[in-house]
Amino acid sequence: MNSRRKFIKQSAVVSIGFAGLAQYLTHCSFAKNETMTAANQWLELPKGFEAKIISQWGEKMSDGFFVPSRADGMAAFDLDGKVVLIRNHENSPKPIEFGPFGKDLELFDLLHKEQFYDHGFGGNPSLGGTTTVVFDEEKQEVEKQFLSLIGTNRNCAGGPTPWNTWITCEEDTTPQGEENEQSHGYNFEIPVSGTGLIVPKPIKAMGRFNHEAVAVDPSTGIVYQTEDQHDSLIYRYLPHVPGELHEGGVLQALVIKDQSSFDTRNIEQQALAVGQSLAVEWMTLDNVESPADDLRHRGFEAGAAVFDRGEGMWYGNEEVYFACTNGGKNRSGQVFKYKPSPFEGTDREAEQPGVLTLFAEPNDTEILKFCDNLTVSPWGDVILVEDVADAYIRGIKPNGEIYNIGRNVGSKSELTGVCFSPSGKTLFVNVQEEGLTMAITGPWDQLRDKV
Repeated sequence: MNSRRKFIKQSAVVSIGFAGLAQYLTHCSFAKNETMTAANQWLELPKGFEAKIISQWGEKMSDGFFVPSRADGMAAFDLDGKVVLIRNHENSPKPIEFGPFGKDLELFDLLHKEQFYDHGFGGNPSLGGTTTVVFDEEKQEVEKQFLSLIGTNRNCAGGPTPWNTWITCEEDTTPQGEENEQSHGYNFEIPVSGTGLIVPKPIKAMGRFNHEAVAVDPSTGIVYQTEDQHDSLIYRYLPHVPGELHEGGVLQALVIKDQSSFDTRNIEQQALAVGQSLAVEWMTLDNVESPADDLRHRGFEAGAAVFDRGEGMWYGNEEVYFACTNGGKNRSGQVFKYKPSPFEGTDREAEQPGVLTLFAEPNDTEILKFCDNLTVSPWGDVILVEDVADAYIRGIKPNGEIYNIGRNVGSKSELTGVCFSPSGKTLFVNVQEEGLTMAITGPWDQLRDKV
């Protein structure tokens, strides 16, 4: 089956949901669903949609540095009528050509040591961080782009805050040592209004572990966090001062009420059914800087629930959605949602606990495979991308039905960084290994109505 025909078939299958799937495959023709076209050499999209490359690895930015490779999680903000994208780059000290300084580090000395989080003693600098892109949505053109954080490792995902900053997360726990001036495994905060590199300061009270993504409840300022490990926890950070994360706070792990050390992964047995909801408690953790990188182990032994590779996370519809990339009996992915308590983070929380629901787990790679970054669309559906070659952009309706929006047909790279502009007119996405950032436009209202 050629790639276009396969995409059409899958689009038809997943849009009907899970009930009656086998009967549908037996009796239904797919010809009437042939509505996908090549938007460019990289993406197939529904008819009427366009995808424009707005930034790519290796081009010169406004500050004179090169666009780094491996663009990952990002979010879009409004700033004085322009769209500001803050974009992670999942780089490590090597290979050096993936960073912003050129294939021979020829631009490395243009920065001072104190501008890096980890300068690597001058010989092994960490090359992860973030770039900021100022985008004119009406013209669909980049006005400027520049480095906003440098010297971190494997900035994978993160999340936007209600106070107009981006939290970028290190998916790395490299300790301080002979080649590294700093320990890694922290979150950093990037202001949307910034015009250049920030002074890199880790938010240590949020914990040291393989961070992936965060989501902030705007009504409380509580920050929820995922961890990319096969035996990961889900965390929340209760800041002492909402909106001031560097002022300290309390780190907690999610616990299923009356079910200590509950296994949500559904690998050996289906402990949690799709659509099933469980009441939640939160357990305070100690020694959160975790020099031994054992925070998840200590938390699980004390009763915290375990998840399989928590990755993308987003707040929307007054809930927190997150992906677990390898959950489910065939390890192809789960999506959860968490409904906070009306008394979230207070002494009254036990009166009406928060609720965790398994939102999606098809156990069918034709429908969903290795879900990663996600967002919530302007019309309320979860939109996600996949951590695999032949990656799709998928949508999940509130009733759990899954449908396709687009597909990477131009490379073997995963797709990352999916997010909408504040207006809802543009969907941004990265083709990670190709180092591309794209802006997708089209009749979103028609797509919404069709699905």
